[in-house]
Amino acid sequence: MKPIKEVTSVLAPLDRSNVDTDQIIPKQFLKRIERTGFGKYLFYHWRYDDNGVERADFELNKPEYAGSEILIARENFGCGSSREHAPWALDDYGFRVIIAINFADIFYNNSFKNGLLPIQLSEAEVEDLLKKSQEKPLKITVSLETETIVTEDGDTYSFKVDPYRRQVLLNGWDDIALTLLHEDKISAYENR
Repeated sequence: MKPIKEVTSVLAPLDRSNVDTDQIIPKQFLKRIERTGFGKYLFYHWRYDDNGVERADFELNKPEYAGSEILIARENFGCGSSREHAPWALDDYGFRVIIAINFADIFYNNSFKNGLLPIQLSEAEVEDLLKKSQEKPLKITVSLETETIVTEDGDTYSFKVDPYRRQVLLNGWDDIALTLLHEDKISAYENR
């Protein structure tokens, strides 16, 4: 996985609650066997009409949010089925950080395992960031090292990440990389 230390980007507002995994990546796109290529299907039914044409009124289709690496939504992000494809689609689209009031447990865990940083803020903090990002494009910097979010206007928000998960993301370690940290012990065991 690509390490996450600091991400600076325009904040993409998805002013919605209960964004479930079927909205994140609809079931008809789950037939792929690779972990890549899902980004073009992210929020498919919200992004496109029945003819496959981009909807101009969908938040993420607005040019000011193109290329954003940080998404913000309201509560219960990632609810629904436990598909690991949801973080794959968000990552493949280009998001590195997801901010919400809270997350569904399985989605939250899958995010860390797939190199996404899910950040939980209070309802008031999310409301504040949503409002600011909808008034004008808002550039923010998320630092996993200092566990802070700083807006271009100097407002600062703090968050906490479990120390183990923080270390894994800072170093870009997936499950295989974590196992290989013990390669000398594994080799010694195999040699015995």
